[in-house]
Amino acid sequence: MTRINGRWLENPATQRVMTLLTDAGYQAYFVGGCVRNALLKTAISDVDIATDAHPDRVIELSDHAGLKAIPTGVEHGTVTVMSAGILHEITTYRKDIATDGRRAVVAFSGNITDDARRRDFTMNALYADAAGQVVDPLGGMDDLENGRVRFIENADTRIKEDYLRSLRFFRFCAWYGDPQAGLDPDALAGISANLEGLEALSKERVGAEFKKLLAAPNPAPAVAAMDNTGVLTRLLPGATSQYLAPLIHLEADDPNDPIRRLAALGGTGVQNGLRLSRADNKRLSVLREILATDMHGMAAGYRFGARAAIDGELLFSAMLGQQPPNGFRERAEKGNAQIFPICADDLMPELQGKALGLRLKELELRWIASDFSLTKTQLLT
Repeated sequence: MTRINGRWLENPATQRVMTLLTDAGYQAYFVGGCVRNALLKTAISDVDIATDAHPDRVIELSDHAGLKAIPTGVEHGTVTVMSAGILHEITTYRKDIATDGRRAVVAFSGNITDDARRRDFTMNALYADAAGQVVDPLGGMDDLENGRVRFIENADTRIKEDYLRSLRFFRFCAWYGDPQAGLDPDALAGISANLEGLEALSKERVGAEFKKLLAAPNPAPAVAAMDNTGVLTRLLPGATSQYLAPLIHLEADDPNDPIRRLAALGGTGVQNGLRLSRADNKRLSVLREILATDMHGMAAGYRFGARAAIDGELLFSAMLGQQPPNGFRERAEKGNAQIFPICADDLMPELQGKALGLRLKELELRWIASDFSLTKTQLLT
């Protein structure tokens, strides 16, 4: 039998949450990402627990044990229990009664198989008890071990329950799939048949999924499949996957940058189709400006900063299908360190107002065009 382990599982605070359920006669299993990642020996970020106890009973047991229970989604069966500062999301076994593609009407169940069948992918329908013993109701272990991302039972049905699952499929393929095996044809057919449902998704959810997808070590095959199914251009009009693989090939010193990779997708819809943070939007706008103005080297480093100039050079090279020029990182850093030697006081009082601004701009452009070699005296002469 397969067993998982790890400090997170053995943590007394987490074990206390499990025993408050099992000591009261209820089932309690770790489920989803924590089990999947434990099997893959990768980091665990969230601890999710499935149980046949109803939410009001989970709250009652937590209060009796002196643990804080937060009713984060009671109508859907979810209570978050804090133990020693660790959040544990506890959800009652459920089965879907109805869905509109974003929200589901659920009924509580006492059957772990019902709960497994309403999840998205077989590799996410893996459970483990408090001792780490894995329970696999739907054969997800075999898919996980072989890098197969498959929808549970019928792909079309799973997608119609939540259209975001089409994007999650490509993200999971990028992170957990075997690129040599290809993507599941039934899943791709189901995704292609449900493109119109993507339009109902919020820009926040779409943006978050794209960032997670593009943060994978090599998302290029998954994004190419997204392009082929029509998902990419449906969400980001004008975008293309053709430059992503060359960019990833060039990313030696700073890989897995989702914003730089977003810029490689191009298209006018990237910023309109996603709702990103202010900082991410600013970076994306700068990279688009670099590409539009065809600015390179020290000039780009001076104008936009070293990081943006380096990103821009990588993007230019990916689009041209060539290696970046030698020393491009050093030139970007050198440009970033430059300080324009002229200030307004140097031109006053002879020049004022608009004329002053135009003259400063003219001198700065001459200075940049000289590869920053002209001195203050030369510029003022």
